[in-house]
Amino acid sequence: MGEPSLNKQINSYLEQLNARQKKAILTIAKTFAEEQEVIAYSDEFKKELDRRYENYKGGEVLISEATADKRIQKVLKAGKRK
Repeated sequence: MGEPSLNKQINSYLEQLNARQKKAILTIAKTFAEEQEVIAYSDEFKKELDRRYENYKGGEVLISEATADKRIQKVLKAGKRK
C-alpha cells in the first residue's frame, strides 16, 4: 500500500547494526530528546512575566532604548523640515 512506516524502516536498519553502532544511535536519540525538553522557569521569573503582562494589558508599555532613540530622531528630523 505504499512505503513502510518510519518506525518499521528504522527498526529494519537497527536489526542490521552491531552493539557499538546501536550505542551511537542511542546517544543521538537521547540528545534529540533532551533538546526537546521543556525549560522550567523559576517562580520568580513567572511572577515577573505576569507583572509585565498585566502592565502591558493596562496600557503601560516599555520600549527599548534603541527604539526610543529611533523615535526621537524621527521626531527631530520632522521638526527640522518645517
